[in-house]
Amino acid sequence: MNISPDNIIYWQVGFFKLNATIVYTWGLMFVLVITSKLITRRLSIGLQRSRWQNLMEIIVTSINQQIEEVGLKNPQKYIGFLGSLFLFVAMAALLTIIPGYETPTGSLSTTAALAICVFVAVPMFGIQQSGLGRYLRGYLKPTVIMLPFNIVSEVTRTLALAVRLFGNMMSGAMILAILLTITPFIFPVVMSALGLLTGMVQAYIFSILATVYIAAATRISDTRLDDKKEL
Repeated sequence: MNISPDNIIYWQVGFFKLNATIVYTWGLMFVLVITSKLITRRLSIGLQRSRWQNLMEIIVTSINQQIEEVGLKNPQKYIGFLGSLFLFVAMAALLTIIPGYETPTGSLSTTAALAICVFVAVPMFGIQQSGLGRYLRGYLKPTVIMLPFNIVSEVTRTLALAVRLFGNMMSGAMILAILLTITPFIFPVVMSALGLLTGMVQAYIFSILATVYIAAATRISDTRLDDKKEL
């Protein structure tokens, strides 16, 4: 049993290693890209639409409503980033039904990379919404004393995102591997189904937390604009 896919080395020259985390991460991204191209290659903008397209539009509309309910007024601007995060984590969990597959989210390096993406995206969307000066002044609210605390909170919540996702995904995989060695076949099948459900829940939680962080960053400018209108 491998605690992390980082421990599975396929090729190594000096300090350069090609481990299971890299292989399955790029493989998963390839699957997502090809699948998205196949799904969207025959979309129609007319009145005649296929049932598959209607289903996709219902899903996208539901996601937009979910993003808007969190606090983002223009969900179309964020659905590409947030949807990609959700699909990556969700597919990483769903593909665990394939024998021999090692989920890349079982590696701390992968979850840290996802958390860093959120860490970078939050100020990018915040600056895009309110401008660099207004966004930076948000760190001084409600008083200048809060500056170091606000900076620390940015770093700690990124670390929390990475560790939370890594811990939940890795623990599920380890429990399943242990059960496969000590119990009959039927019980691990049930646990596999439970693991898939857990993976979907973690994907949802991760994307929702990213949405909340982006909403908090963009809400600064909205509050300032509302104050100016009242004046």
